[in-house]
Amino acid sequence: MTMKNAVVLLSGGMDSATVLALARAQGFDCHCLSFRYGQRHHAELVAAAELAQSLDAADHRVVDLNLGLFGGSALTDQAIQVPDAPSDGIPVTYVPARNTVFLSIALAWAEVLDARDIFIGVNAVDYSGYPDCRPEFIQAFETMANLATKAGVGGDHCHIRTPLIDLSKAEIIRQGVEAGVDFARTVSCYSADDQGRACGLCDACRLRARGFADAGLPDTTRYRS
Repeated sequence: MTMKNAVVLLSGGMDSATVLALARAQGFDCHCLSFRYGQRHHAELVAAAELAQSLDAADHRVVDLNLGLFGGSALTDQAIQVPDAPSDGIPVTYVPARNTVFLSIALAWAEVLDARDIFIGVNAVDYSGYPDCRPEFIQAFETMANLATKAGVGGDHCHIRTPLIDLSKAEIIRQGVEAGVDFARTVSCYSADDQGRACGLCDACRLRARGFADAGLPDTTRYRS
């Protein structure tokens, strides 16, 4: 049986790794897409490459796209400190329009691959309050995608797949473990060092640690100390 192509956004973190494993389990031939977008560290890209290989992706490509030229986020602007305590509202780690940009490039590749499915690991339950992780955004982007592409206007619609959007972090971890994800390979920390070791203090680290605790599973994260 011929497998259907899909584009999978793969950051190197636990959510995108789980999405890749789930897409493979559904029988998709997964073409993974990562971005070197001016983020603070590149350990997540090393992790993405390892995950793509270990989870049997058909292809893995890294796009250079320097959102650091604009700044405006603690992840792309060295002048803005990554907070080590929770904050109210949309946090400074939000990268303006990041998922919109990433999905747009994924959409372009999907057209070339004749793929009608794009997978992204957004989550609207245990997340940091990012506006581009909400179901409303995904639905609006999918509508736009089918108005803006040759395939879409021809009636061959694109679907933005978000299998984690309604799951807690603990549920994501359980599903990832069942699907064969080695979470020790993943990098979630906003301030990871060159070896991918986590700080244990940032919002991403706190959500991840709580997820393992709530799932009743050992935390396999590699910490700096």
